[in-house]
Amino acid sequence: MTKDALKVLEERGLVKQRTHEEPLLKQLQQPTTFYIGFDATAESLHVGHLLPIMVMAYMRRCGHHPIALLGGGTTMVGDPSGKTEMRQMLAVETIAAYTKAIGNQIRAIMDVIPGPEVTMVNNADWLLKLNYIEFLREVGAHFSVNRMLTYECFKIRMERGLSFLELNYMLLQSYDFLTLFRRHGCRLQIGGDDQWSNIISGVDLIRRLEQEEAYGLTIPLLETADGKKMGKTEAGAVWLNPSLTSPYEFFQYWRNTHDKDVNRFLKFYTFLPVEEIDVLTAKEGQEINAAKERLAYEVTKLVHGEEEAVQARKAARALFAGGQEAGAIPTTCIKGHRLEAGINIVDLLVECGLVASKSEGRRLIQQGGLTVNEQRIGDIQLVVDSSFLEGGRIALRKGKKDHHHVVCG
Repeated sequence: MTKDALKVLEERGLVKQRTHEEPLLKQLQQPTTFYIGFDATAESLHVGHLLPIMVMAYMRRCGHHPIALLGGGTTMVGDPSGKTEMRQMLAVETIAAYTKAIGNQIRAIMDVIPGPEVTMVNNADWLLKLNYIEFLREVGAHFSVNRMLTYECFKIRMERGLSFLELNYMLLQSYDFLTLFRRHGCRLQIGGDDQWSNIISGVDLIRRLEQEEAYGLTIPLLETADGKKMGKTEAGAVWLNPSLTSPYEFFQYWRNTHDKDVNRFLKFYTFLPVEEIDVLTAKEGQEINAAKERLAYEVTKLVHGEEEAVQARKAARALFAGGQEAGAIPTTCIKGHRLEAGINIVDLLVECGLVASKSEGRRLIQQGGLTVNEQRIGDIQLVVDSSFLEGGRIALRKGKKDHHHVVCG
């Protein structure tokens, strides 16, 4: 028996818009096949993709059947929604590699969450085989260009120029919904709120061609309390791939959540009961840090596994003076006058024992494998001095897991 999925999503703040409110409620009283799409625009998903993945997980836990649609076909066109410039055209081989990588990431996360099996499909399997004339006759005839140009996703681009290539994206996404309806009985499409016009176009296409009802639901687009796009930092995107964003960096991203975001992020990105979350986040000031650490631990465990989450938490605690794991990270003491004068970063790495030689240290930096105070370092001439001290320490990290502290003695 299915749980009330819509109620679960709404109480966690995960519903922005939906079609056919009463019929959708009735539809979700029985196991329903739904889909969420992921275009293959990079070699990894990032934190911004976690929200639709969590919605997929909540729907599964309520007994509904998920389809993860990988956009091996639509990525070749590029979605103009929310974009001010045309998406960069990627090589066919690159898109195929990205599609495989993000499919593996979604599968790995879903494998640890109970619920009906996830069906994984790639829209390249049908879009790349389309006969364009037949497609225009079957699908294109049902789209009004005048109406399309009133949609927000196109209005933003009209000022700078909208290519005919991009104008096709809405037709292709609608055709995806139609194809999944025909092949899998898919009745519901879920996506970010910038996908609303694409989603309702697919709903309308199914109604016109199949004389059947289908439904759409959107998730809110997120900014953090300080106005940043979710998943973006000064250093760039926060990736789910551990070789691009280490589990420790990933943990720290969540641990540094703004106080005002902790409650809603716990509701969005964990499976903790809402009542427990409200108790956890009822405190203020330093006491809210326990809720932040719980958030960071739960999300890191979901994406990277429990062992990595435990190690990241251990290292993070050691960064705080007086933390209960303060002795967990190797430490090198540098005399005050030397730190005041400054030490070349390569020399410092050798002195700390993080590298065996200066040449190894230079290679480490040039290959992007070193961070200082969680900032990736690319300059082998960098001079580290006392201004780098944070909380009485300078935090060095080699690769994903090799942490070291420098203190002033």
